[in-house]
Amino acid sequence: MALDPEELLQITLAGLTLERFVGHGRFAWVYLARNQDDGHPVAVKILAPSYAGEPEFEGRFRNEAETASRLDHPHIVRIRDIGTESGLTFLVMDYYPDSLANRVGKDGVGPSEDFLMQVTDDIAGALTFAHDADIVHRDIKPDNILLTQHGRAVLADFGIAKAMSALVSGTGANMTIGTPHYLSPEQAQGLKIDGRSDLYSLGVTLYRAATGALPFRSVDWFELARMHVEDPPIRPTHIRPDLSGHLENVILTLLAKSPEDRYPTATALRQDIGRIRAATTGRRSDPYSAVDG
Repeated sequence: MALDPEELLQITLAGLTLERFVGHGRFAWVYLARNQDDGHPVAVKILAPSYAGEPEFEGRFRNEAETASRLDHPHIVRIRDIGTESGLTFLVMDYYPDSLANRVGKDGVGPSEDFLMQVTDDIAGALTFAHDADIVHRDIKPDNILLTQHGRAVLADFGIAKAMSALVSGTGANMTIGTPHYLSPEQAQGLKIDGRSDLYSLGVTLYRAATGALPFRSVDWFELARMHVEDPPIRPTHIRPDLSGHLENVILTLLAKSPEDRYPTATALRQDIGRIRAATTGRRSDPYSAVDG
């Protein structure tokens, strides 16, 4: 009989008591847990049982998690521990109670443009750091962008998609890793990817956060993949007229079909955000100076 996520509540892993089931993705279950010694809240991500029984995947998962744990940056979720206990493979991370997914716009009304620009800058900073270390995230989406109590953005879930991708390619299975609505055209075609793939997925994420709509929608995976590769998106201002041309151009540049037509790097994206802020506020803006304190 399959294990239900709720059945793990109140068990203890590495001195942490699982207090509440927060949610799940394709590969893992996430819980709010508390340290038995001081009550400090953390997030515990447990590899789903369907994958935990695969030694090769567990090994790749741990290896990628260990790589991700070395990404020490204020806008990347910190991995505190990696372990296996009671037959469960898990990660312990800093806990954030809010996410960009909770701020997604509805009916053409979304978060403020200042907030969206700040999120873009924060996540571009995280991606600059990761890409400089030759790590591509592969699964940028609103659920993986968490928010601090001060509203600053922090990127989660480095490593899991790469671990799964390596396992699938090793078995010869034809499977694209990532969340279908946020896939880059390169991912949709099974091509080699680099950091510009993450920038495309960030564009989809910003489009959704700003407008409440996805640029491409279909219940058929192959049709959705075709849309990513071939179809132009509806301009965000057609859905949310109050958006500025500046933010719309950022989003549409990120959503360019060819990687060569996007920002070449996350650093270039940050520089553009800095120029926009300077032009719209009338003062010099340094996008590199802001870190959550």
